[in-house]
Amino acid sequence: MSETGHLVPGEKPLTHKEILTVLSGLMVGLFLAALDQTIVSTALKSIVEDFDGLNHYTWVVTAYLLTSTASTPLYGKISDLYGRKPVFQFAIVTFLIGSFLAGASQNMSQLIATRALQGLGAGGLMALTFVIIGDIIPPRERGRYQGYFGAVWGLSSVAGPLLGGYFSDSGEIFGVAGWRWIFYINLPLGILAMILTSSSLHVHNVKRKHKIDYLGAVLMVTAVTALLMGVSVYGPEDGWGSTKTLSTLGLSVILTIWFLMQEKRATEPILPLPLFKNHTFSITSLLGFVIGAGMFGAIIMIPLYLQLVKGDSATNAGLKLIPFMLGIVIMSMYSGKQISKKGHYRIYPIVGLVVMTIGLALLTRLTPQTSFTELGIYEFMIGAGLGLSMQPVVIALQNDIDFKDMGITTSANSFFRSVGSTIGVALFGTIYANSLAKHIPEKVAELGATNPAALAGATPEAFEALKNNSAVLETFTPDLKASILDAFTNSFQDVFMSALPVTALGIVFALMVREKPLRSGAEFAAAKEEAAGEAMA
Repeated sequence: MSETGHLVPGEKPLTHKEILTVLSGLMVGLFLAALDQTIVSTALKSIVEDFDGLNHYTWVVTAYLLTSTASTPLYGKISDLYGRKPVFQFAIVTFLIGSFLAGASQNMSQLIATRALQGLGAGGLMALTFVIIGDIIPPRERGRYQGYFGAVWGLSSVAGPLLGGYFSDSGEIFGVAGWRWIFYINLPLGILAMILTSSSLHVHNVKRKHKIDYLGAVLMVTAVTALLMGVSVYGPEDGWGSTKTLSTLGLSVILTIWFLMQEKRATEPILPLPLFKNHTFSITSLLGFVIGAGMFGAIIMIPLYLQLVKGDSATNAGLKLIPFMLGIVIMSMYSGKQISKKGHYRIYPIVGLVVMTIGLALLTRLTPQTSFTELGIYEFMIGAGLGLSMQPVVIALQNDIDFKDMGITTSANSFFRSVGSTIGVALFGTIYANSLAKHIPEKVAELGATNPAALAGATPEAFEALKNNSAVLETFTPDLKASILDAFTNSFQDVFMSALPVTALGIVFALMVREKPLRSGAEFAAAKEEAAGEAMA
């Protein structure tokens, strides 16, 4: 196999056993990157108490998301030029260095900086995993393997909050503060991923002329960073109409226009604009964005509902996401095997987005009295919809693009999904906050009109403190507490209702996907040899 991932003429394809060995290393790497998106959330309380950094705590999460998202398309392009293995292993090393330094941080500024370094490595792990799969497995057989990666996403979505809660609640482990182990746990897993890929992902070097578009890379990263800063930090914190928010988003627009102009004239563009003329690339990019925004933006509200309305601990709320994980795992495996068996993939994202939309619609029925059995069914439906959608979209894309563009197109799909999820989280978080500001006064006014005695002890200071600490509820009378819980529930219902048009739009995009025959082993090998010949020439 060539350094750029192409099959060298005469080289034998990997056996099933060799593929599984390669995939095991890729899955460990992907698990690490996905895990660190969520593992910090339940440990933030312990971290800010140690560092007295409450005013900067959101940056611990945001720094990771910024660098991981902004770097994703760069990894795809660079791996097209320099090869998958060295770039993937560079990402592992970068992630491990960031993890070690994050665990050893002595103040909030150090932790934020090292989280950004972690994210820089994670962007490569998330992008290149699916690129390498596209290199070594024919599209017709890819479904049976890609289902495993859906399972990794599902597992990480539950394991992250659970491990974060466990380590942060553990005080000290081997004389080290418990929360630091959320970073140190990455070290043995990352080393394992490095060993597995070193021993199994054998490549040969094929020289190719190239010229990196450095200006385009800088413009892309700064444009994306400005966008994410505006939608995930300044918008929610300072208001969407604030000068800081509008100027940041305006800067993002200017940099994006400059980036597009640069890409039109670049010899070796970071994101070749002609790719958008490919119908499948354009539609799957839109689908990735919608899936990220609609699903990830809404599902993040379920643990919050469980903690605020049902009174669950962070650990228990994480455990109650297991039905969601099972939906992803079961349907990822099912859809993957069916695609490999029958060769058809278009139906799965359509059905998946329909099921996901129905699941979100059912979440609007949540009340403080909703049983976990009922919630678990809704969670399973959303997870099942995601499991049916994510992998077939990638298969459709990789089946319809040239091998020379495998890296950039696949990583671009991951990029649009990441941007969608970040914007979704910010958007639905804002909807939740605005709804809460509306529903709490309404519920309090209703209660005051019928039972004024229930408002005893409910001072303006107490309501202000409630924004940051739900424990204040315990100081309220039972009737007032019940009214506030209803306000919380109504706010969550508004969020889930707002997600419905987003996923419904996803159904429209899924219907626009054109199904093409999946390339078999022989066709796949021939296309690879042709691409390798072009690279050598």
